[in-house]
Amino acid sequence: MHLLIFILKKTDLLEHVLKHLAEKNITGGTILDGVGMAEKLVDMEDLPMFGILRKALAGEERENCKVMLFVTQDEKISQLRAAIHDAVDLKQPNTGILFSIPLSFVEGLGEQTWK
Repeated sequence: MHLLIFILKKTDLLEHVLKHLAEKNITGGTILDGVGMAEKLVDMEDLPMFGILRKALAGEERENCKVMLFVTQDEKISQLRAAIHDAVDLKQPNTGILFSIPLSFVEGLGEQTWK
């Protein structure tokens, strides 16, 4: 099993991504709202070294991101990746980040995983 994580920076593409996933019968993901670290640093008043950064970003509209999580079987990783690649060009800057982490155990998916 793997945890596939997709951080979608261009949130206006979310529905497009979901459509591609649904067309490939991929369900069971979780979508979380995310905030970039730079945005939070800019908002912190007690960090004077970020004063220049704060001034530079003060007038800019800062977007949040969407974090999509999928716990999936190893053999389904390539199908999931393909669906995301069909929907989003990750070679474009500030679009998103896609990666997976192997899981040593998973519980709660309706399968017996503990003996």
